[in-house]
Amino acid sequence: MKVQGAIALVTGANGGIGRHFVETLRTADAAKIYVCARSIAKLESLVALDPDRIVPIELEVTNPKSVQAAAAQCSDVTLLINNAGTSLNQGIIAADNLDSARAELEVNYFGLCHMCRAFAPVLKANGGGTIVNVLSLLAKVNLPFSGSYSASKAAALSATHCIRAELGSQGTLVVAVMPGTVDTDLAKDWPDPKVSPAEVAQTAIRAVEEQLEDVYPGEQATQVSGQLLQDPKGVEKYLATFLPGMELAGTQA
Repeated sequence: MKVQGAIALVTGANGGIGRHFVETLRTADAAKIYVCARSIAKLESLVALDPDRIVPIELEVTNPKSVQAAAAQCSDVTLLINNAGTSLNQGIIAADNLDSARAELEVNYFGLCHMCRAFAPVLKANGGGTIVNVLSLLAKVNLPFSGSYSASKAAALSATHCIRAELGSQGTLVVAVMPGTVDTDLAKDWPDPKVSPAEVAQTAIRAVEEQLEDVYPGEQATQVSGQLLQDPKGVEKYLATFLPGMELAGTQA
């Protein structure tokens, strides 16, 4: 599909990557951009960029009623960008409890599934369209420092494969975006290299236009995804040295 003239919806639009998705969509001449966050107030600065094209939507991706209301309100969407996500940097055994794991699954997995289920018929009615799921390279290999986050992204990647298969007959492209460490507030204490959020958004939008199903924005993601093909156990063992509670700032990973 062409992004020019598309009707896009971006979840987590007020975050680091989300704002760059909006900028990239504007540059690509999307006809309308629905920007979503849990609070409309957090979207005011985005709407001010282009009030004729940017429409704020209050949305809680973990709440099925909120998601269904958004799908009813945004019935013209042709490009769904599931960007909302959370990372709490907890292990699984080391954590005091599994509250963090549940919170990450609610947003990163169940939230993504709620959105895809609600908007699948919308996309079908509008000719098929595209879903972009912003995941992580950690969907393919676990980093114990953020072990439960990695697990939630692995679940989201598996769900992406299922959704891609189920929606193939209606002509919906489903893109998995798997960057390495992204230079946002969530990763401010992480070592370089980091990929810019702008590059993540731009790579994802190019994937939409080029009909690519899986993309790895940034040098780190490109290199590690290649290493996972050649020596997956070696990559697993290396990342296993980054344990919960470690100080990662300055570490060369």
